[in-house]
This record gives sequence, C-alpha cells and structure tokens, in this order.
Amino acid sequence: MQLGIVGLGRMGSNMARRLMKAGHSCVVFDIHSDAARELARLGATETVSLADLCRKLESPRAIWLMLPAGVVDTTLGQLTPLLSRGDTIIDGGNSHYHDDIRRAKALAEKGLHYLDVGTSGGVWGIERGYCLMIGGEPGPVKRLDPIFEALAPGVGAAPRTPGRVGTPGTAERGYSHCGPPGAGHFVKMVHNGIEYGLMAAYAEGFNILRHAGAGRESVPLDAETTPLRHPEHYRYDLNIADIAETWRRGSVVGSWLLDLASSALARNPRLDAFQGRVSDSGEGRWTLKAAIDEGVPAPVLAAALAQRFASRGAEEYSDKILSALRYQFGGHEEKRS
Repeated sequence: MQLGIVGLGRMGSNMARRLMKAGHSCVVFDIHSDAARELARLGATETVSLADLCRKLESPRAIWLMLPAGVVDTTLGQLTPLLSRGDTIIDGGNSHYHDDIRRAKALAEKGLHYLDVGTSGGVWGIERGYCLMIGGEPGPVKRLDPIFEALAPGVGAAPRTPGRVGTPGTAERGYSHCGPPGAGHFVKMVHNGIEYGLMAAYAEGFNILRHAGAGRESVPLDAETTPLRHPEHYRYDLNIADIAETWRRGSVVGSWLLDLASSALARNPRLDAFQGRVSDSGEGRWTLKAAIDEGVPAPVLAAALAQRFASRGAEEYSDKILSALRYQFGGHEEKRS
C-alpha cells in the first residue's frame, strides 16, 4: 500500500523504514531534504515539496503527518488545496484532541477524511513496533488497516491476556480504533499523563535509594536543621544499577520504563550527562484539564507534572518567598549550601 509521510524526524523516518520493510511504498517529504534523501536510498520516493508529494501519490491519497502539534494547522493549510475528495490526512503527532474535532469537521466539508492517531513507541518503534490509538470515521480506518497493522507490534509482542479467546483483534495486535475524531489523541493524551506518573514514581524511588547512606554524612547541628534521629538506620551504599536490574526480573514493578532506566544506569549510575531539566510537551497538562472537566481526581498525575515544572527552576521564586517568610516571622537566616 502507498503512504505519504510528511515529517521525517526520529519517529517519521523510522516509521517509513518499518513500513518499507513490510512491503509498503512510502512517498516522503521533509523541510530538511537530507532526511528524504536518506530514505530514498532505502527505496522511498523522495519529494521536494508538498505539491510534489501530492503529484506522486495515487488517489485516494493517504498522507501521514509526523509533525510538532504547533505546525499541523499551517501544514494543513498548505496541503488541503492540493488534495482531492476522498483523500485522507492522518495526524500521528501529539495534537490536542479539541483540534482534531475541529479539523475533522472542516476537512469533511471539503470531502476529505481526517484521522488522529496517537502513536507510542519512540525511537524503539522501528524494532518493537508502534502502539496506535486511532480516532476518525470507520471507512478510512478500515481502508488503512494494512498500514496500521504493519506499524503495530503484532500479537507476539505480549503474552495473550487470560480470558481473551478466538481470533486476536486489532487491540491484541497493538492498535485500536478508539472512536470518532479526537478519540485517538484523547486516549494518547491520557496515556502520556500516566507515563508522567510512572516516570515520577521510578525517579522518586531511585532517589530514596540513592540517599540511603544519609546516616554516614556529617551534618552540623543547628537550630535551622531537623537532625536525623537514627543515623544508624541509613548507612547503606546501594548499587542502584544492580537494583534496577534485579527488579527487571520477576518484580511487580517491572516494565519497559524500568528496562530503560536500568540501561541508563548501567551506562552511568551517576547520570552525569543529564542536568535533570524535564520538559513537558502538553499532554500532561491536557490530561489534568480533562480530569478537572470530568470531576475526576488525578493527584498522582498532578504531582508528576508539577515536578517537571520544578525541575526547570519554576519553583525558584516560590522557594525565595518561603525563605523570606521564615526570616520575617522568626528571623531564620538561610543556610547556604
């Protein structure tokens, strides 16, 4: 099957490679021509513009956008006049689902189909496959099933869940048609919110292990610092990398995220290459907004998102307020590190 791909970054280019390996034909475009040229050496059809891309695609066209959410509308504005009735545009990035609902309605008035496909798998997806959460009309979803199946991990990616019987459906292959426009990115949004919480739990747990030798440290006693009452309880020098590796085997906290943490710790247990500034690309905020709108508590996800803000220094001024207040009411001088 033929597919156009616009956006050949880490995800888009690897998806093209996986599709071509499965026998599909990819027509590719990126503003950085080197990315398209590299894929052309592997069998893709290189294009130099969106117009060129559309000319080289057979009708009905299917074009998959792997772009930052902020440039999707601009790209759609350039792409839409080049398309014909019955063509399908897929947004595989991390757009807000409200935008998907709006876009699908606007494109439907022009006779165009729009699918929002939450795509998870990161840089490992080329080998492991991509978990796909799809929103949109049933017709184009069904037509593009060979594409989704080729990208997804497949049945063998996980043991079959007890209670599931009969021929495995698409969910067991790693992709689901979640519902009408916006549903795919809504599910991916919550998926990423959960990811924030899981990552934060691992980070906090490993940090507690990292400081398990606090009782061996010499800390001056003063009125500004609560003393460690039982330093004999905290005299461990733990091998964090080995603990992570141990947890990978048989532990109830085992996961792919733990696998990745173990890999990073094996390379450098001190993680010297990282400053600890953690970005958030929007999905955590949107998930919390949905939780508030629905009246659903999500304290773990809220705390995980707040920690990402703090990692980037956003708490600095509030910390200064705290210090100022302690000084104002009690004359407490700050302890300098």
